[in-house]
Amino acid sequence: MQELKSFRMGGTPEAIGRQLGELAKPVFDSYMARSAAWQAVSRWRGHAFVQALRKAAERHFPAQVAELDAMAAALGWPAHDLFLWNCRGELIHNAPDGCTTLATATPEAGLIAHNEDGDPFLRGRCHMVEVEPAGRPGFVSFYYPGSLPGHTFAASRAGVAQAINNVRIREPRAGVPRMILARAVLDAASLDAALALLRDTPRASGFHHTLGGLDATGAVRVVSVEATARRASVVEVGAPSGHANHLIHADHPDGEREPQIVTDSSRDRQARLADLLPPLGAHPDREAFVQTLHDRGGAGLPIFRDDPHDPDDENTLATACMRIEPRGVALDVWQGGERVMRQQIARI
Repeated sequence: MQELKSFRMGGTPEAIGRQLGELAKPVFDSYMARSAAWQAVSRWRGHAFVQALRKAAERHFPAQVAELDAMAAALGWPAHDLFLWNCRGELIHNAPDGCTTLATATPEAGLIAHNEDGDPFLRGRCHMVEVEPAGRPGFVSFYYPGSLPGHTFAASRAGVAQAINNVRIREPRAGVPRMILARAVLDAASLDAALALLRDTPRASGFHHTLGGLDATGAVRVVSVEATARRASVVEVGAPSGHANHLIHADHPDGEREPQIVTDSSRDRQARLADLLPPLGAHPDREAFVQTLHDRGGAGLPIFRDDPHDPDDENTLATACMRIEPRGVALDVWQGGERVMRQQIARI
């Protein structure tokens, strides 16, 4: 088994941010120099909308803003520029982030599996981080250089697992940027607290969050949350389900009307999941979910993405599977078809 490097860090928000920045520094400047997304985002310097995003983030989650500012200092970047980069989903509606997530649950355990799709340049340049914030449970997360942990896949020592799917919202609002909110979920003391954050925080744009953990009764739950600028739609997951990169919660009255971008890849992956999931039965195991996420079949664009000419300029950088149990979360990660990490994240 190859090894996916994991780095431990902790302490104050400033200490964590500094260590995240130091970890990213060897690749970040070269990454930004070639990034078309950064070229588009950087045009928002000094805009009043960005100032409103910053104020909302500081008001609701000052620790996450302090973490981000310290990361910028370690990278040698202006704090306002790194904040811009971490608001890319609010500023460019077709942000280059993909991902496919599968989920299922029984009373005994939940299962969340996830393809992390991102810029092909970052293949082999991302890491796992094990973060221990002072006074918080702590978490393990996949980490993109220069981006707050949390908007990928992660599991916390509160027993909460989270996988994120980009949704491309056309009409953002002044509120907390989605990457700040996804990071804040990892500090939540329970699944119920995480859901309250997503429901009650004024949101600037949108992510799809798949969350798993224990509820107040001690039962395992897995939920699908489309948390956007307009709404927070929560759907309980039982039977195997999947989510690509557009809003699909049809039970919400605004589900079909909220302006969004649906790429060909997202539409094709969602359609392929509709074919692949039913044959897995009511209780698929980890291997079945991972095999599904490694699927390259179908008439359209594939679930597993490794085409250098991918129309969204995204490739699958890692596949994760998280099993949620009362004792904690078992996390396995694959890259290049090989498992590169196995870790039990004990619930405290």
